[in-house]
Amino acid sequence: MRIRLYRAAKVADAMGMVRAELGPDALILATRRVAGGVEVSAALDSDAPDDLPVPPNALAHALDYHAVPLAVRARLLRGALEQSLAASFRFAPLPLHQGAPPLLLAGPPGAGKTLTAARLATRLVMAGITPLVISADGQRAGGAEQLSAFTRVLGLDLVVACHPSLLAGALAARRPAGPVLIDLPGSNPFDAAALDEVQAFAAAARGSIAAVLPAGTDADEAADSSAAYATAGATHLVATRLDHARRIGGVLAAAGAGLALAEAGIGPGAADGLVPMTHTLLATRLRRPNALPGHAA
Repeated sequence: MRIRLYRAAKVADAMGMVRAELGPDALILATRRVAGGVEVSAALDSDAPDDLPVPPNALAHALDYHAVPLAVRARLLRGALEQSLAASFRFAPLPLHQGAPPLLLAGPPGAGKTLTAARLATRLVMAGITPLVISADGQRAGGAEQLSAFTRVLGLDLVVACHPSLLAGALAARRPAGPVLIDLPGSNPFDAAALDEVQAFAAAARGSIAAVLPAGTDADEAADSSAAYATAGATHLVATRLDHARRIGGVLAAAGAGLALAEAGIGPGAADGLVPMTHTLLATRLRRPNALPGHAA
């Protein structure tokens, strides 16, 4: 990948320099005003040898482009990006092994919890593991029906338990050891009663909680939402809709609240739309906003 920094008196002049050297496919990472004019950082995916030096502040411009919070930005500028990401955040798989406690998926309405449950169930079935899938979503019209459409294709029965007591009963009757996925109703992370309900379901299930939050949201809002779910007991983070977001500062801000980065939603498919979150994936997206595993990465 070629990353270049251009300075000129006017934006049009700087853009002309970008097109002249990198061509029409160049991606503009950031622009800012400097003494005497403007500064533009641009990048181009290329397999050709890159014999020109990479500007030392190219990463800083990329982090500005993604609206990475200042505290996180400072940590990521200390060394090589992949190593800085690995040192700055926790990365851990969701607890879905045999004998693991039930996993509850919590998040605001429309964050992608139901599709995430379907994707995780698909991954388990493809690995020869039969999960128990439960919908606790009695608030959204058609919520359970949407998940049921996926479980039927997978040859699984969907259990509907829309109250903590019903959830406890369903789990008491299950066969032991297999993974359990629980799709919770959408919850407002800033509403105490909604978080109390999340905690009630988690207590009834004696399970762990993963917060499901969409990428592309304001970094401060993402951090506050993540912190709220962490207070309710969440330990992991699933970042959905990375294929719909070019700026991922909100994902890093959410992880900064202490949740372990677990999964990334990268596409619409049930079988291939969710991948483990890694520091390499994040580094790629920070450098190349359009890159996704299986696409341009």
